[in-house]
Amino acid sequence: MLSKIKQLFAKKEQQSDQEKVAEEHLATAALLIEVMVIDGHMDDQELQSICATLCSILELDKGQVDELITLSKAEVEDATSLYQFTKQINDHYDLEGKLQLLTSMWKVAYADGELDKHEENIIRRVADLLHIRHSEYIRCKLEAKS
Repeated sequence: MLSKIKQLFAKKEQQSDQEKVAEEHLATAALLIEVMVIDGHMDDQELQSICATLCSILELDKGQVDELITLSKAEVEDATSLYQFTKQINDHYDLEGKLQLLTSMWKVAYADGELDKHEENIIRRVADLLHIRHSEYIRCKLEAKS
């Protein structure tokens, strides 16, 4: 009986870890999607940049990325603020992970060949919510641009 109870709790712990990872992935994708849609244009080059980023930093395959993008688009449409996404990032990412995400957001913004003021503004807001210093913000921007 005791072993069955232990198995039940072990399953719940595994599920909660999987759910945490799923929420983290969703928040990452949603922030990238926010950059893509903020200027009113959903450019294919920006979408390709998002796909490449998610495959790389989250180590997902193309099918998983497509599903994640679909889910995150719905989350972005329903979101009332960036906080729900940045809270997940703050809870689960270290500084290097945050900087990698910020650089990826800049890459999405630059993917279509032009930087819109709305894209720059949303990245600045996300950087503030992630507690990124201005010097790191600029370093990410320069890294993405080159």
